[in-house]
Amino acid sequence: MPELPEVETVVRGLRAPLVGRTITAASYDYPGGLVRPDGPIFTGRIAGQPIRAVNRRGKYVVITLDPDTLIIHLKMTGRLYVAPDDDVRYADRWVHFTFQLDNAHQLRFSDARKFGRVYLIDDPAEVLGALGPEPLDDALTFDAFCACLARRSRALKPLLLNQAVLAGIGNIYADEALFLARLHPLRRASTLSPDELAALYGAIRQVLADGIRREGASVNWYRKPDGTKGSAQTGLNVYGRAGEPCLRCGTPITRIVVGQRGTHLCPACQTL
Repeated sequence: MPELPEVETVVRGLRAPLVGRTITAASYDYPGGLVRPDGPIFTGRIAGQPIRAVNRRGKYVVITLDPDTLIIHLKMTGRLYVAPDDDVRYADRWVHFTFQLDNAHQLRFSDARKFGRVYLIDDPAEVLGALGPEPLDDALTFDAFCACLARRSRALKPLLLNQAVLAGIGNIYADEALFLARLHPLRRASTLSPDELAALYGAIRQVLADGIRREGASVNWYRKPDGTKGSAQTGLNVYGRAGEPCLRCGTPITRIVVGQRGTHLCPACQTL
């Protein structure tokens, strides 16, 4: 599933072709992906709304219209891209939502496994209100980060995946941050020392910033809006490297299951 760096890259790639345009019509062939409103209301309501901004919140693409907000979650296989009306793309075979623009272009939402979700709402807080702070926001100081983890007894890996604690972190970057901080995924948050909290805080920000700089990790379905791959997958230390030597100490990387999620670690660098 695309995480913060991937969604941020998508958002940055969509701003130029979308901001200032107007959605003149919308169509879809998979009602299950439309969370609200109901289909007939959706197509009538969105037509004629100008696009004011394209941003990200957690793993959500947030497109500010006037007066509504279009929110899209890519889930596992979602791709968003803008193409001329008559342009045919490889990913078009899985397009289930099309947003017609006023310049003979379309915003297309391709989603092979149909897990993606689309919302058209007047109050973004209905969808985004329960999300935790942004890990790269200046407002998330070290003290604020410690407050997020204070008195929590859960293991670190599922805690980092909890979007109500921190917004945008998923499987890849949780594994990478824990490796960088030398913390075992099963360590309880409440057992971390101040130095370990500082290491984790810095590691989270470092791996996410690096993921954005590399324009996301194309380990599965994720592609940038122009159809090309990101390069973050070439710099991963542990994720997807089970059985390969640790780049730090040479010990084979291990894959375990934590909270029903495949989890990668170095058993020598990340002792429990």
